[in-house]
Amino acid sequence: MADEAVAQPRRQQGHDHHQRHRHRPEQDLLHVARRRVAHTRPAQEVVHPALDGDGGRSGTGGHDRYSVPLERLVSNLLAPRRPQGRLLALRLDYGLVVTTLVVAVIGVVIVYSATRSSLLLHGESPHYFLNRQAGYVFAGVVVMVVLAAWDYRWLQHASWLLYAGLILALLSVFVIGSTAQGATRWIQVGPVQFQPSAFGTVVLVVGAAAFCARKPEGLERGDLFKALGLAAIPILLVIKQPDLGSGIVMAIVLLVMLIVAGIPNRYLVLLVLSAVAGIVAIIRLGILKPYQEARITSFLHQGSNSQTTTYNLHQSIAAIGSGGFWGKGLFHGPQTNLSYVPSQRTDFIFSAVGEQLGFVGAATVLLLLGIVAWRMLRVAQTTRDPFGRLLATGSFTLIAFSAFENAGMAMGIMPVAGIPLPFLSYGGSATVAFFAAVGIVLSVELHRQR
Repeated sequence: MADEAVAQPRRQQGHDHHQRHRHRPEQDLLHVARRRVAHTRPAQEVVHPALDGDGGRSGTGGHDRYSVPLERLVSNLLAPRRPQGRLLALRLDYGLVVTTLVVAVIGVVIVYSATRSSLLLHGESPHYFLNRQAGYVFAGVVVMVVLAAWDYRWLQHASWLLYAGLILALLSVFVIGSTAQGATRWIQVGPVQFQPSAFGTVVLVVGAAAFCARKPEGLERGDLFKALGLAAIPILLVIKQPDLGSGIVMAIVLLVMLIVAGIPNRYLVLLVLSAVAGIVAIIRLGILKPYQEARITSFLHQGSNSQTTTYNLHQSIAAIGSGGFWGKGLFHGPQTNLSYVPSQRTDFIFSAVGEQLGFVGAATVLLLLGIVAWRMLRVAQTTRDPFGRLLATGSFTLIAFSAFENAGMAMGIMPVAGIPLPFLSYGGSATVAFFAAVGIVLSVELHRQR
């Protein structure tokens, strides 16, 4: 009896020992998963490989230790507890955000300063353009924040939908669009009027990035022809409006993105020669409107005394030169305040900066825009994901080339092309589009793999 009493506890201990070892895999699985979570990987990435396929059978004939309840238990216990919002806030490029906002605020002030006197002379509210531009900046900031918060990879899946929407909008301009100054570029939807071509470059950046990212090893001849064919449709529709400036920007952005995506040198030379031939054909075949030809003529013959071809350029250069080193002060620029400089709130806003803020103000604006472009370029250079890198490259090119062309145009070193100065020129569509480009780059910075 005593021996049986001793043997029974021993058998019970052996049974308990067997039960503990039976559940050892679950403990090991939980231990491994906890270690993986410490490296910020979701728990599902650790659990699913062990529970799916042949090694993770459940139900009849399967191993009950890999059953669905255990999967749910591990997922619930090991779900990441670290606040994602705080992590994203730490990754945010505050230098890019703050600099962009500073430039936009300067733009609102300059638009107000350049238009206030003219509005008063016509008996209108001096705050009309101020309020509207401030509203455009607010809308742009909202778009920037939303795009930055979303993972940029969703754009890759929506690229074809965005491309189709752009083509439809550009075609609709010729049917229901409104015409101003000989150009049909705007669509009125209730109280909102927008310019599809202003968003065309951003959509082209997304589409080209999605197309080229499929071939991370580089583009072949067939890929190059497909990319050019797809891009040619919106570019030609934009030029037809006519909006030569936006068409030029789209072409430059596409060229830079193709180079970054990787094309053989022989195709690059062919691409450049084709672009030059296309420009010559546009000029020779009479595709340009008379005012567009006059812009090119005024750039090539700046010494001409013709009032019809060089007036705008001469007035712009005179306004910048009269500002001197410190400028004449806000609201004290006769060339811009009295509208001697045409389009002083849009295409020639840099003339108002130079006249009223002088060399110091103009240099500061260019420096701030340079910082914005540099921060965007930095994201493009440090991103390993091909799609994210191309998105940042295209957005950088949009901001950098637009700033260079607009400032150069106002100073007479670039032809007049009607390209707005990023974040400073008056206009809702362009302002929102530039903020969208920054938002895309911020999304790449926040959500890319490190």
